[in-house]
Amino acid sequence: MDDNQIITLPHLTNEIVVGARKTKLCAYSVALEGWRRGLTLKWYTIDSEKFDDMITFGVNPPGRLYSLSSKERTHYFFRTRGDKVTKEAVEIGADKDETKYWLSKAGVPVPEGEKFTEEDTDESILQYAATIIFPVVLKPTNGSLGNGVVTNIKDLQALKKALVYVRQDLGYSDVIVERFVPGEEYRVYVIENQVIAAYNRLPANIVADGIHTIEELIELKNQQRRKNARLFSCLIEIDREVIEFVEAAGYSLQDIPKKGEKILLREKTNVSAGGDPVDVTDELPEKIKEIAINAIQAVPGLYHGGVDIIVDLNKPIETSAVVIELNPTAQIGGILFPMKGRSRDIPGAIIDYYFPETIGVSTEKSNVYFDFNTVLEPLQNRTAVEVQVSPAPMGKVYGKCYTLSGNVQKVSFHQWIKKEAINRGLHGYINNLMNGEIEVVIAGSDKEEVAYFKELMIQSPKAKVKEIHEESWKNPVKIGFEITEGYNPSSLRSVEATLRKMEKEVRRMEKEKRRLTNIISKIEQSHSWKYTSFLREIGNFFKKSFGSSHS
Repeated sequence: MDDNQIITLPHLTNEIVVGARKTKLCAYSVALEGWRRGLTLKWYTIDSEKFDDMITFGVNPPGRLYSLSSKERTHYFFRTRGDKVTKEAVEIGADKDETKYWLSKAGVPVPEGEKFTEEDTDESILQYAATIIFPVVLKPTNGSLGNGVVTNIKDLQALKKALVYVRQDLGYSDVIVERFVPGEEYRVYVIENQVIAAYNRLPANIVADGIHTIEELIELKNQQRRKNARLFSCLIEIDREVIEFVEAAGYSLQDIPKKGEKILLREKTNVSAGGDPVDVTDELPEKIKEIAINAIQAVPGLYHGGVDIIVDLNKPIETSAVVIELNPTAQIGGILFPMKGRSRDIPGAIIDYYFPETIGVSTEKSNVYFDFNTVLEPLQNRTAVEVQVSPAPMGKVYGKCYTLSGNVQKVSFHQWIKKEAINRGLHGYINNLMNGEIEVVIAGSDKEEVAYFKELMIQSPKAKVKEIHEESWKNPVKIGFEITEGYNPSSLRSVEATLRKMEKEVRRMEKEKRRLTNIISKIEQSHSWKYTSFLREIGNFFKKSFGSSHS
């Protein structure tokens, strides 16, 4: 897939979210949106009593709990979920059987199935499964992120194995058995009666180009995922499941399929398992959007969240679409950074909903952000239970990039620049360049102050500036001012390139190991190897005898 098929949010680039990964990405993107609109932002640890009614389960390290305040009100958030969503709604969403009850009660279509508790034996589950049409799905009542979900179970023997895996190996004693519904899977994000975003969740896959082997295509796909702020840590690992899917398609990892052929590599559609999020917000049929809205409205106190829907588009939506899950605390990284399509501004819609008075606030959203890890440091090292982020510069942000040559490498000069920038309410950084020059980025809401900083550096008593080259700075600006002594972007790129080469070499060695293992296996199974085994035994006997006589 070409990169130009993806349209990202200009105010939420990879550079901005580099310190926020997975569920922290969800929290950071919403908090950042509110902070940019002039709301007061505070981050908390789980010890804060303010979140007692919002957290029902799980371990939540710093970076998930925060509050946003205007002059009129304060709202508390856990990742993407705000305090308008009640604790009861969260508990319903966490229990798949309770979710089905409320959805069915409201007439929202759900898969046929039954819940079984710890008291129910595997035999009773198997007896029930025999009364519905295979294939079926087995899943924990309280699992998340696809953990413990086994889909497309085709017969009783396979269900027995799945029960051992889910109930014994993983420890999920309470489970649900449902009829498997084939079709496309969608995650739809809804706020009250409006669909904000929707994406198709595709299982891990590759599309052949007629040139590369399947193993090489997987690596090319992973290279794309490494460039994606959400998917970089969710690579397609070549494991037993992947190999089995490849073999089921009639290939080996070293085969080159014909151009255009799509090969599925896994059953699950989860992004964390290598799945592809593909934006379909504009193309999704209105009937499916209506089902998603009805699902959110079916649960008391659930005003916004994610709805997972499966639908067979070859059949009428009214008879084929079912809701399989509700997510009051939905992950939104997949639609913020899709593999294909347009990124959708769910963070903006959430802040609109909680703080409608900030809609249309004039700010250059793409230019300012804060360093997430620096802000969270007091919470991480347990020196504080809450921290407040410095206010965002409001209004248009002006930026300049000044490249200085001369006697400009002195630490005292750099410290002087930082002090002057902070005193004038400006943001930016100093970067040492390899040719002895320095790069100084200065940004702020006062255009004259930004422009005057050039003259200020020329007049500095701490250095002898020979020449200054000036350019406009349109890239994102992190609030505060950093001195990055001994660092430059080219060195970082060199390190990343070296790491990529090392990873490639490791993969090459693993591939060679698999090839040699296959050769050895074929040799050991050959007739000649079997017929000559006695000769090897004789040779080993003489080696041992000869070796012992000289010891």
